[in-house]
Amino acid sequence: MKLNQKTFIITGATSGMGKAIALDFAKEGANLILSGRDEKRGNALLEEIKSIGGSAEFLAGDVGDIQYNKELVSLSIKSFGQLDGLVTNAGMLGLGSVTDLEPSDWDKTFRTNVDSVFFLLKFALPELLKRPSASVVVNASIAAYKSFPNHPAYCASKAALLALAKQAAVDYGPTVRVNAMCPGPVDTPFIHASAAAFPDPAKAVSNAGNATLLKRLGLPEDVSKFALFLASNDSSWITGSAFTIDGGILAGG
Repeated sequence: MKLNQKTFIITGATSGMGKAIALDFAKEGANLILSGRDEKRGNALLEEIKSIGGSAEFLAGDVGDIQYNKELVSLSIKSFGQLDGLVTNAGMLGLGSVTDLEPSDWDKTFRTNVDSVFFLLKFALPELLKRPSASVVVNASIAAYKSFPNHPAYCASKAALLALAKQAAVDYGPTVRVNAMCPGPVDTPFIHASAAAFPDPAKAVSNAGNATLLKRLGLPEDVSKFALFLASNDSSWITGSAFTIDGGILAGG
């Protein structure tokens, strides 16, 4: 097993890519601390993980709350005695053009997408530095590179995540590896929410899949397999990097 007896905190774990990552990590032997807002979905995920022989704890809360991030790290030590890695998935869109977007929505988007990763790193890194082969995987987006209509807060926050991941890799190597992955259009509830910024949301989702070189939307499992690679020792000489996993949509222009 690639992650046998390693402990990971996974944020945004109750749906979409985060859920797929949690299930794949559990299958590979990881002990998991799962984070999400929805307690009902979190408990359902716990049952699913236990049904495949996995070990996990769920803590409901808001990743934008600094104290909640501290509690996630504390729970990992209390439950499993160690912390070997993080996968940060929680995010929000903050839709609206610059002139339409409320400053409070801008702030909330950055709080959820960027500040939360800083908070979790702040409390997790002292524990990660105690472990061999610690790994942090930051789930960003191709929105760090490609602009989308009415997504200023989302695009800016995802670009900020890349800079944060690379900078943390500089300060905390060689013990802790930090990398970012930038998914393209993946078939999750998030892409359908994002499509609301377009005149015809259903067509926007369809067009996104057709715009990839592989002519389909990504699946959560496409991303979870790559997250597993970055979290495991299979990527032991990779840090400070950002990877697109987008079906070739950026290459297609």
